[in-house]
Amino acid sequence: MNRMPGTSAQGARKRRTAHKHKGTKPFDGAAQAGTRSREPATEKPASRLIDQRIRDLGGWRGETLARMRALILEADPEMTEEWKWVKASSPGAPVWSHHGIVCTGEAYTKVVKLTFARGARILDPSRLFNSSLEGNTRRAIDIHEGEKVDAVAFKALVKTAVAQNGPPAKKR
Repeated sequence: MNRMPGTSAQGARKRRTAHKHKGTKPFDGAAQAGTRSREPATEKPASRLIDQRIRDLGGWRGETLARMRALILEADPEMTEEWKWVKASSPGAPVWSHHGIVCTGEAYTKVVKLTFARGARILDPSRLFNSSLEGNTRRAIDIHEGEKVDAVAFKALVKTAVAQNGPPAKKR
């Protein structure tokens, strides 16, 4: 095994362990990265973290994120809510998944952004995607204060994204 000079097997083991647990420090003393709303109640469920994020945002951004969340869950009742990517520089982000990530929800000063993980593969006849249009994988919807997203078109987009993820791979 090739190692960098001055490293030991024990040091390498510590680095692997530290990396494996990176980002699992409790957020606001409540939850850990990757928490799913369907996990046992030993940690604060992702759904509660999303509720808290909406309350913390308040104003138009909180209202917008709450509305889009409701539309996502209406579009696919089997959707799993997750809270991912917690690190020292970020409190994490809400993620909606069904056989893989469907979309994430982030709030910035002037925009609420819903990023679809595989959005480039999804037909968007209503032209809801208005951000991250140049990439080969993701597409996003930026919602500014006062803007309304067509609920029917958005739910159709979510359903298409779920179908794009497909069923889980069968074990052989």
